[in-house]
Amino acid sequence: MVTFPNCKINLGLNITRKRDDGYHDLETVFYPIGLKDALEGIKLGVNSLESGIEFSSSGLAIAGMADDNLCIKAYQLLKKDFPELSSVQMHLHKAIPMGAGMGGGSADGAFALILLNQLCQLGLSQQQLLQYALQLGSDCPFFILNKPCFATGRGEIMQEIELNLSDYRFVIINPNIHISTAASFSQIIPSLPTQSVSEIIKLPVTQWKGLLVNDFEKSIAQSHPAIADIKQELYQKGAIYASMTGSGSTVYGIFHKNTTPQLSSQTGWQIFYIQ
Repeated sequence: MVTFPNCKINLGLNITRKRDDGYHDLETVFYPIGLKDALEGIKLGVNSLESGIEFSSSGLAIAGMADDNLCIKAYQLLKKDFPELSSVQMHLHKAIPMGAGMGGGSADGAFALILLNQLCQLGLSQQQLLQYALQLGSDCPFFILNKPCFATGRGEIMQEIELNLSDYRFVIINPNIHISTAASFSQIIPSLPTQSVSEIIKLPVTQWKGLLVNDFEKSIAQSHPAIADIKQELYQKGAIYASMTGSGSTVYGIFHKNTTPQLSSQTGWQIFYIQ
């Protein structure tokens, strides 16, 4: 069985409160984007592998220990509750940049849960999959729904919204700059926005500039001027709206669908044109 985990962008991102548990409350809109990895699962016999899962990958190199991969953790989560879960071989072809604010790893983990549920006929409901996904990470539940959502809390409290940007083209630039999420949060002073993302997003896209903001962007752009330069160039080349996504470092621009901007690039950058 093969599935194709897609990434997301954040349309606005406000950090509203630091919680007693050390996490932060936020508000944002998650919007799915058609840049995808590929994830294949092959069902084997029960207990035919000692660990239960044989995992391999190709494409972009995945940093860190293999056991930390969310696809493996998804299997292990289900195995705890379903001891009879078949062993599987799983292969991930990685195309979504990592550590880029696009949720690629979270998508892989969530899609692994969906794949295993179908492949092994576990019969889990969407609500059950959401609960498992939250155990993998705050962004993971979104990819179970995989529809535009207004998100609050840690990002796990989601409300589906009507938002169709299919008439636009997305240009996504990843400048291959590693951003520490923990360091990014340390520079944020949480505050309630004067206007909620949920209200701004209802306005025409042409009115988002200057209203729809990412709280991480200002401090990160000061440390990494390339991010501000990319955003400026996107606007110069005709973007209707441009922003950094998540805690960086990817920057995206929203263009009219018939626009294909010619952008400058540097070694190591990745540029994606998404319809």
